[in-house]
Amino acid sequence: MSETATSTTPPLHEMMRMHAAQIMESVPYARALGFEVLDIARGWAKARAPFRADLIGDAATGVIHGGVVTALLDNLCGVAVVSALEKYRSTATLDLRIDYMRAAEPGRDIFAEAECYHVTRSVAFVRGYAYHDSRDRLIASATAAFMLTRNSRRRSRSEAAT
Repeated sequence: MSETATSTTPPLHEMMRMHAAQIMESVPYARALGFEVLDIARGWAKARAPFRADLIGDAATGVIHGGVVTALLDNLCGVAVVSALEKYRSTATLDLRIDYMRAAEPGRDIFAEAECYHVTRSVAFVRGYAYHDSRDRLIASATAAFMLTRNSRRRSRSEAAT
């Protein structure tokens, strides 16, 4: 995605929607965990973490490890942030709080939604939710803050000193 948009270039969130299948593929741990983006709108995204036996955290219960839920929410919150922007900027998680309401049910996929509700010049704020069937019965919720980078070439110390 280019840094500058033209009048014929679709908005960033539309470009992301067109390439949703590749978004999680570009993040090695998200790819390894099997995450997939299902939908994107401006400042909002939905994804799925498929149930896999190798992601079980407690063999006695068959429940997916909580770290998978955290990784899903963190990744999806970042997607929601980028989809809220006018032009692409890199992001980095500054703060992430996960509140677990209940364990995921064994053998079931986990769905997540994230919405970026406020963007400043350098920080974006997001809420996320993980669930099986609906947000009425959450597995976990997240609140996060993401740093927005300028995406400009970094100056060396000698350049900065002049």
